Amino acid sequence: MFKGLGVALVTPFKGAKVDYDVLKELLFFHVKNGTDFLVILGSTGEAQTLSLKEKKDIIKFSVDTVGNQIPIMVGTGTNDTKESIKLSRLAESYGAKGLLVVTPYYNKPPQRGLIKHFETIAKSTNLPVMLYNVPSRTGINLFVESVKKLSKNPKIIGIKEASGDLEQVKKIIDQTHKNFIVLTGNDDQLYETLKLGGDGAISVTGNLVPKELKHLIMNHKHLNETDFIKYNDLHQSMFIETNPIPVKAALIHMGFEVGSPRLPLVKIDKKHDKLLIEALKKYKLVKHD
Repeated sequence: MFKGLGVALVTPFKGAKVDYDVLKELLFFHVKNGTDFLVILGSTGEAQTLSLKEKKDIIKFSVDTVGNQIPIMVGTGTNDTKESIKLSRLAESYGAKGLLVVTPYYNKPPQRGLIKHFETIAKSTNLPVMLYNVPSRTGINLFVESVKKLSKNPKIIGIKEASGDLEQVKKIIDQTHKNFIVLTGNDDQLYETLKLGGDGAISVTGNLVPKELKHLIMNHKHLNETDFIKYNDLHQSMFIETNPIPVKAALIHMGFEVGSPRLPLVKIDKKHDKLLIEALKKYKLVKHD
């Protein structure tokens, strides 16, 4: 269920409120384009600036809207284990199919604290848990040995590995059992991750080109690196500023009125927006002037 192309979905806003009409549009865009699963309330979804009520409403709306057409995974990780359990149980009660749980940010716990954190959350719910390692955002790296230990827990099904360290990716794949799912969180490392034996991605760029990225993943054994490299300019444009600033701007240029990010994030800088538009034109995602 959680292999292939997962897309870290943006949260659309209209003014100060979540725009459910546009959210519905985005959900069906991914159903139509064959996205394997969606991750809501992650970093790209600006979960840190959503209220608990908004999170509840987004989960319920997303699950009710797409039903069994596409699995919904919910980002429920915080830097408070108790709060993460609360959100995980909430996601389960609304019909989510899985949980994405990030390493606790700011606290900087030791590895034994990280292991205990994930094990405690996994024990609290019937849903499968996917680990999420993104040191650039959290200030802490989940070591290979810790992932290896956690992979033995039947409730913990895999990892979104976004350390950017391909040697670490290789070790995780080599040292965990064959059913443990390894997804890259770095779009520009998709080819390398698949070549090492990984299972796909949880993607930001997939907000824009889900059909194309799914094709690459499904057919990677018959494709070569150049087929993947041709999307690198688009991947890089998604991080010209802090995610999700560029991807929200890109979606607006493509006709999805997702609104601006919430403070402390802001609209894309004008000079970066010009570069973003040029990248979108290159991939025929917006019309040429």
